[in-house]
Amino acid sequence: MKLFDRQNFIHQLSIDCVIFGYADLVLKVLVSRVNITPAVWTLPGGFIRQDESIDLAARRILEERTGLTDIYLEQYHVFGEPNRINHEIFEGLLTLKEKWLDMGIPDESSLHWLASRFVSIGYYALVDINKVFPRKTELDESADWYAVTDLPGMIMDHNLMVDRALETLRRNLDEKLIGFNLLPETFTMRELQELYEAVYNKPFARNNFQKKILDLNVLERLEKKFTGAANKAPYLYRFNR
Repeated sequence: MKLFDRQNFIHQLSIDCVIFGYADLVLKVLVSRVNITPAVWTLPGGFIRQDESIDLAARRILEERTGLTDIYLEQYHVFGEPNRINHEIFEGLLTLKEKWLDMGIPDESSLHWLASRFVSIGYYALVDINKVFPRKTELDESADWYAVTDLPGMIMDHNLMVDRALETLRRNLDEKLIGFNLLPETFTMRELQELYEAVYNKPFARNNFQKKILDLNVLERLEKKFTGAANKAPYLYRFNR
């Protein structure tokens, strides 16, 4: 299907995804840079086919951008302000007519469709960043991970989308026990605490944090992690689903 095949997509409705990953003690978000001048950054997104549900469309878009199929994914907000129009991308693409076909844009009417007002359904996803190899679309120059505290200025309300998704993630971290989706299968208590500190952007007292987590009764303790003397090596844990 063409990138902007208007006949097969639901008109003026889109999906934008905040894809969270975690590495090197930093919570990160996958962001695309569009291949136009001046530079424009966006969240990964796409359109909904006439014959698919909204959730299936979101999962398809996530698979296209990450290569993963087993992803924690949740709808968190609908963005529908009257000024939700891709002015930056529209103006940039107008100067690249000779490249439109390569980008999946068959004609100027398709480009004007892209420059119309869209209501966007926001999803956030949690992935093990070590398993993700970001994929570009025909429009992208790059797709890279950025620290959630140091994001580039993105189009329209995409920075607000990240803020809202982060608020939702923080509310759900304990209630739905979803933070483990950002970690490898096994981890130490310290590594789990470092993840929470990255998500909340603040430190936690070690003893209080450990007691709180263990009281949830959701962790399976495994063998010790052999990084030093056996009596000092930390235990490995696994989320008991």
